[in-house]
Order: sequence, then structure tokens, then C-alpha cells
Amino acid sequence: MLPYCSLLLMLCVARLISTSSALPFEQRGFWDFAMDNMDSMDSLDRLDSGGMMTMMRDEEEGSGGPEIPPSHIPMCPFGCHCRLRVVQCSDLGLTEVPKNIPLDTKFLDLQNNRIAELKENDFKGLTNLYGLSLRNNIISRVHPRTFVPLKHMQKLYFSKNLLTTVPQNLPASLVEIRIHENRIKKVAAGAFAGLGNMNCIEMGANPIQNSGFEPGAFKGLKLNYLRISESKLTGVPKDLPESLNELHLDHNQIQAVELEDLSRYKNLYRLGLGFNHIRNIENGSLSFLPRLRELHLDNNRLTRVPKGLPDMKYLQVVYLHSNDIDRVGVDDFCPRGFGMKRTFYNGISLFSNPVNYWEVQPATFRCVGNRLAIQFGNYKK
Repeated sequence: MLPYCSLLLMLCVARLISTSSALPFEQRGFWDFAMDNMDSMDSLDRLDSGGMMTMMRDEEEGSGGPEIPPSHIPMCPFGCHCRLRVVQCSDLGLTEVPKNIPLDTKFLDLQNNRIAELKENDFKGLTNLYGLSLRNNIISRVHPRTFVPLKHMQKLYFSKNLLTTVPQNLPASLVEIRIHENRIKKVAAGAFAGLGNMNCIEMGANPIQNSGFEPGAFKGLKLNYLRISESKLTGVPKDLPESLNELHLDHNQIQAVELEDLSRYKNLYRLGLGFNHIRNIENGSLSFLPRLRELHLDNNRLTRVPKGLPDMKYLQVVYLHSNDIDRVGVDDFCPRGFGMKRTFYNGISLFSNPVNYWEVQPATFRCVGNRLAIQFGNYKK
């Protein structure tokens, strides 16, 4: 019996020693505890979670690889800002159109840079582009096929560059182009061919003369708005689009308005001829403008109020200030018959003329809606 008890005692001691041989407690990383819990899962779960545990351990230890952006996120040119399909690359000193422009770009802003030339493939693939601003660069050369990919572009801002001609092959979708403050001296026949959607051209501040417009230069256009101000025109250009609603020819060297100059423009409602050298408007010239609402003839050399104003039923604003008008007749503005004028005047400016306002009869302005609409002022030689 004693030997049996001794044997049992020895076995108990051995069992105690084996259980007490574990390593001392050591604090491990947070994700290591999660791994301990994985031991209770079946083999499939351990296989699926192996990649997750590796990723979590890398994050804990800072050993993860470089982050690769998903392939569906478009790149943005270096230094530019890309947001909501607008790519802004202005004021960066760029000398060429940047690469890696997102193909879904709607508006591209390249103004205030040093770009001197537009190459054939500068806008390749940008079929969704709606607006392009190239304002205030030094562009003097444009490849004939530069704009061919831009099949949906509607607005092109090309002012303050060094262009000498209108760029070729503009997109048929174009609605508005602004090419003022360049060096354009000639607009060739067919320069705007195929641009049936165009309704606005701003081309002021170019050194172009009347002879610079070849016959057919504006053929096929259905413009609403045209500005050729601050140029070298000496007369109203011929063969402008008949569809015009606004024509601005201010700040030129126009000497007179002849009878046939305005005969094509029956749809005009605003005509700007201010800051010219106009001394005479031939009687009957304004009769071709039955829908005119605003007439700007300020800062010229007129000595009389133009004939024909009383017959213009819809005329509301007349700028005649800063001329040489020394007399205003009682029927210069308003018709004699009652109800012949459809709208009252809301603006007549006569200040800075050598006319004495106290000599003007009150009945002269009988078709003016408000006496505050009449502007007289001091005359200074």
C-alpha cells in the first residue's frame, strides 16, 4: 500500500511542475489579442481572416506599402485644382497646356499664364468640355486642328493674347467667343463658317479697320450680340448679321452714319456709337431700326438731336451727352400725335452740351415718364 501511495504522490508533483512551466506574462499589441480569438474559428474562417490580420498588423507596426489611388479616380495636373469637373490652372506661369487633364472636365481655366502656342493634341479627348478660358496669355499660334476634339464646347474666352487672325476650325457647338484685346487686323471670308449656334462675338480692342472685314466674313451667323469697339473703324461695317439685337461700335473713329448703314438691322434693340467722331446722322437712317430701345451717341460731335427719334415707338434711352448740341426743338424727341409712342422715355442725357436748359420748352419732354429721367448739366469747354 505504501509503494502505491508514493507513486501517486510523485505523479501529482510532476503534473504541478508541468503546469507551472508557462512563460511570464508579456503585453502584446492590440491586434494580437484579436488573433488569439481567431483560434476558436474553423479552418475556413482562419483562411479568410489571414489577410485582414496581416493588414491590421501592418497598420499597427507602420509597415504598410504605399497607398495606390483607385484607377477610377481621375488625375489632376500638377499645381492645378480639380473639383466638380472644373480644372483651374490659372496664375501658374505655365508655358504650355498641362497634361493629364481629366477627360470628364467641363470647364478648363488656363488664364493668366505664359502659354505661347496651342498644339494639335493639347485638348485631345476632352469631348465633354463646355468652357475654355485662355485669357491673358501670349498665344500667337494655334494649330488648325487644336479645337477639333472639343465637339461640345460652347464658350471660348481668348481675350488678351497675341492672335492676328481668328482661329481656324472652331467647334460647331460654339455659342460665345471673346477675342478682344488681340492683334487681329483681318477677318477672312468664312472665318466663322459652320458656326450656326453662335450668338455672341466680342472682338473689341483689335487694330482692325473697315477694310479688314472681307466680304462674307460673318456669312451664315445668326448673332444676337456683336462688339467691335476700341478699334480703327471709320464707318459702320457692311454685311454684319441681320439677326443682331445688340451692336456696339463705341470708341472708334466713325465720322458719320449714312442712310444705308443701318438698313440691314431691323432687329436691333441696342446700338452703341458713343466715343466716336460722328458729326452727322443722315435723315432717315434711324427709320430702319423700328425696335430700337437704347441709342448711345454720347461723346461725339453732333450739333443737333438726330432726326427721326419721334418716330421710334419703342425707344426708351437716348445718350446724347458730351456733344456740341446747342439747341433742342420741341419735337426732337416726342411725336405730335397722342398714343403714337408705345413706351415712354426713361432716360435722356443731354449734359455737357452747350444748350441752355432754361431755353428748352417743357413740352419737349411730354413723352418722358419721369422728369428725373432727363439729365441736363453744366457745359464746360
